[in-house]
Amino acid sequence: MASPAIELADIVWSHGREYFETFPASALQRRILTAIASCRTPALGAHVSECDACGHRHIAYHSCRDRHCPKCQSQVGAQWFEARAADLLQVGYFHLVFTLPEELRALALQNKKPLYDLLFQSAANSLLELARDPKHLGAHIGFHAILHTWSQTLRHHPHVHCVVPGGGLAQDDSHWVASRKNFFLPVRVLRDLFRGKFLHGLNLLFERGRLQFHGRLAPLGDSDTFDRLSASLRKKKWVVYAKPPFAGPETVLKYLARYTHRVAISNSRILALENGNVTFSFKDYRDHSRRKIMTLPAVHFLRRFLLHVLPRNFVRIRHYGFLANRVRNSKIALCRNLLPRPPASSPPPEPAEVPAHAFSEGPRCPVCKRGTLVVVDDLPPSPRWILRFCATRGPP
Repeated sequence: MASPAIELADIVWSHGREYFETFPASALQRRILTAIASCRTPALGAHVSECDACGHRHIAYHSCRDRHCPKCQSQVGAQWFEARAADLLQVGYFHLVFTLPEELRALALQNKKPLYDLLFQSAANSLLELARDPKHLGAHIGFHAILHTWSQTLRHHPHVHCVVPGGGLAQDDSHWVASRKNFFLPVRVLRDLFRGKFLHGLNLLFERGRLQFHGRLAPLGDSDTFDRLSASLRKKKWVVYAKPPFAGPETVLKYLARYTHRVAISNSRILALENGNVTFSFKDYRDHSRRKIMTLPAVHFLRRFLLHVLPRNFVRIRHYGFLANRVRNSKIALCRNLLPRPPASSPPPEPAEVPAHAFSEGPRCPVCKRGTLVVVDDLPPSPRWILRFCATRGPP
């Protein structure tokens, strides 16, 4: 697959210094932009490989491994996806989305960690509690929850995607309780429960002095003003919705591969960088998901991108119920024992002969296609190379 003509790193190189001069940037934001600009360049060093058949030499520059870098996260996502494939059950899966109201998004920007944590907790506890209710599913469920903070146009839009198997364990772990094929839990009840839990948690954060109010949000520091906001949000219909059920476990895998380690924008969506403007594509979900084009000044594009920087060590993929890390292996094994055995199928075809090079330790040589690339040398990082990022408007 060919590399995109324009990458996020190109925008950072061309306009990163201008961004720093225009907007205040935290040390974390500066570190992230520097990492993206350095990714797969001499700044981070490289390793030299040599083909053991034809002698061709190949230099591979090291990755930054920053979780906000679009080049790095695709590989990390593939590794995570392979690990989670072993957890899939042969049942239907549902996809639910919990969204933070627009009135709270500016507050969430100033209080990312407490409010993103609260968003996770409120969504997870609502699902677990409603599913345990004998009037509904009456089961102990498990699910993956993934935080996204962006819209297609890079606006701040915090929401949590939950991928849930269609059923759960009975309260005494004696049998599997299956949900209906096309219905998991009543969304209206789930929405009201989520709203109540979030607002309760928000009020506790306020009472304990764990929220910050800066700039135009400063008036919210007054208890009466904050209470009025909370009361208005209690009357509002929050957005919780269930997408159509997945077609099967294989579809879940494809979804997880695309969504788990996605960053605010992929390089493939960036179309042009011209005259100080960035043009990128987006899906307009209000207009039948039609693909559209948007152009922004480069510094404003970077500003929108940096809205989605997560706090240090913040966990944006979490697992709950019987998929929680501490019980997952034993509970998955129990679920498989309790679920009906899949019908016997015809024996799988004989595997094709695997070429010997498939088991070699290194990648294939891109020149002769026969040999294996073996690492023969390391190139140290070049700090002076990245220092030019602070003094130039283009890559060295």
